[in-house]
Amino acid sequence: MANIAFIGLGNMGGPMAINLVKAGHQVCVFDLSADAVAHVVEAGASTESNAIDCVKNAEFIISMLPAGKHVHGLYLTEKSGLIHHIMKGSVVIDSSTIDSETSIKVAKALSEQGISFVDAPVSGGVGGAIAGTLSFMVGGSKNEFGQVETILSAMGKNIFHAGDHGAGQVAKVCNNMLLSVLMLGTSEALQLGLANGLDAKVLSNIMSKSSGSNWTLDVYNPCPDVMENVPSSNDYQGGFMVDLMAKDLGLAMETALNSQSSTPMGALARSLYAMHAASGNGGKDFSSVFNLFSK
Repeated sequence: MANIAFIGLGNMGGPMAINLVKAGHQVCVFDLSADAVAHVVEAGASTESNAIDCVKNAEFIISMLPAGKHVHGLYLTEKSGLIHHIMKGSVVIDSSTIDSETSIKVAKALSEQGISFVDAPVSGGVGGAIAGTLSFMVGGSKNEFGQVETILSAMGKNIFHAGDHGAGQVAKVCNNMLLSVLMLGTSEALQLGLANGLDAKVLSNIMSKSSGSNWTLDVYNPCPDVMENVPSSNDYQGGFMVDLMAKDLGLAMETALNSQSSTPMGALARSLYAMHAASGNGGKDFSSVFNLFSK
């Protein structure tokens, strides 16, 4: 079993850290939220008063942070950056969803100090984090992927080697761009049916068994009361926030700009999610865009 430090215990990070504890690893956690730390400590983790002390004896360091600036600051800040305190030979796993350029920069800096790095963003939502069924998209060398595969398998069931450093981040924004488009299309189709007198459950079942079937319809239906245990049936609470989807779509557009790729559907999705967030819905689950199409 490994000695692991886990930094960032939000909606996703907390359950991921708990699953590492359940797998028998020694896990030291740190977060700015005392409540978040207490919840994971109650499950069997240890903690320290700061991130530096948490990582000093760790073989693996996992971070789950909001944005690239936080990842860069955590690892590369002069003097207080973890790069100055992580043991040589340790492996950093960053599961934040950030720009690939920051991942590549952090990987290069850590490598120069004898520390391995992979970017390993996740898909599967809070439910997948709790159940330990996440998908990990890993960017790094084949050797680094081999080093982290067993650790990641305690938190997920689908572990993919996407390519070299930064490739995991590119794969994640491609996935989330597609997810956002599917959610918008599903919402639009369901609202069209409702406006013309159809029952949402009946229509969902028809489309699910037909060529319109997709994950947002079959597993994460955005129409309230069509499915149990999904955010739409809980006033769109829990799950993956609109603000985070808007952030990821911004990353997708930056990635498209850098490669001069054409992403008209992604650009439209970004505009719609940004508009939805600006209307006071940023803290709701991303399936709440269903309401954009209501009459």
